[in-house]
Amino acid sequence: MKYWNLHKINKSRFEKISLIPKSITKLFEKFKKELDPNAEIEAMEEFKISQYHTTTSVKYILILMIAPILVNQISKNFILGPFVDHLWKKEHEILFLNHSQEERAFAELQRFEEKLHFDLLIGKIPSSSYEEINTETTKKAIELAQEYANESLDAVKNILSDILSVIVFALIISFTKRQISILKSFINQLIYGLSDTAKAFLIILFTDIFVGFHSPHGWEVVIEAILRHFGLPESRDFIFIFISTFPVILDTIFKYWIFKYLNKISPSSVATYRNMNE
Repeated sequence: MKYWNLHKINKSRFEKISLIPKSITKLFEKFKKELDPNAEIEAMEEFKISQYHTTTSVKYILILMIAPILVNQISKNFILGPFVDHLWKKEHEILFLNHSQEERAFAELQRFEEKLHFDLLIGKIPSSSYEEINTETTKKAIELAQEYANESLDAVKNILSDILSVIVFALIISFTKRQISILKSFINQLIYGLSDTAKAFLIILFTDIFVGFHSPHGWEVVIEAILRHFGLPESRDFIFIFISTFPVILDTIFKYWIFKYLNKISPSSVATYRNMNE
């Protein structure tokens, strides 16, 4: 049994070793195809297949992008929106979903009051118009209350409509496995058809934008926008912990992908990437 296993291993190793370099065999194969009388027909068929893959992939990408967005907007404005508005009117005393909204509203009202008092001190507002100042402050408070009530209402609508969009996206993915396989082959051909310099440039661009440790402010802005979109509290501790850990995890995964897969598929691209990165 051991002898048979060793014989299979040695045989497989012997089969991998060839006396003629692969580049020469590829050259002969290319020359043979050019002399083939059916080469033009085969080239036309390959072109039609490539064209079909391209059009199918582009249409599928558009469907994946447009369908969830349409579902999101239609459900938010015409289906879920009126229902949430009806329920929200019954609980009209709710203005804020979290303490972050309260802090932003109070800070904005405080800045408005300070501006009025500053205008009063420099003489832009007559000193006898304290009642006018109180009236303007009251109007501003009512305006802020309405603004943040609408923001809280939009956050609830965003959560429901986004959940529905994710469900629709998952259903499209689950029922279009054939299109997914075509899209995968199209992306593979597109990526592997690039030159080594272009691959290295895209890798550096991706890592500098998303994995780069020199752009924590960009991550902070994105996370704050996501938290406000869903009406979640903007915890500074959570944001700083996320920024200090998530890019590191992304960087580790990306380096593992380079070491595990890209180094085997295209070692010249990895060498170009290292030279450009240095």
